Amino acid sequence: MEIKDLVKKWFAVWETGNFQEIPVTDDFKHTSPYGTIPSKKEYLKLVEANRDKFLGNRILVHDEIYGPDKACVRYTVSKDDFTMEVSEWLYRKNGLIQVIIAYYNIEGEISDERKLSEPQA
Repeated sequence: MEIKDLVKKWFAVWETGNFQEIPVTDDFKHTSPYGTIPSKKEYLKLVEANRDKFLGNRILVHDEIYGPDKACVRYTVSKDDFTMEVSEWLYRKNGLIQVIIAYYNIEGEISDERKLSEPQA
């Protein structure tokens, strides 16, 4: 799958809630200001434990830059009274997303409702 198609599918997953369909490699790595999640398995566990924060968001894409195997996307994600500006670099390998590096600011203290929960072991 081409990188542009992967990015579109990545965003569609979060809007529809079908997170098991994320187009990522098994050794997928997601890095953000919260830290690094080292695999698809661990990432899916985190999403499952925090469905209310990850799923059903509205995503408004502002800018997109594409290369053969990487993309940069700047967007606003929102849900209810929560809004966040995000920039992500996405890297492709073997037709799937292998790495995402996400940049965003969350002003002030994170409310208890928005804090991520640890997945159950």
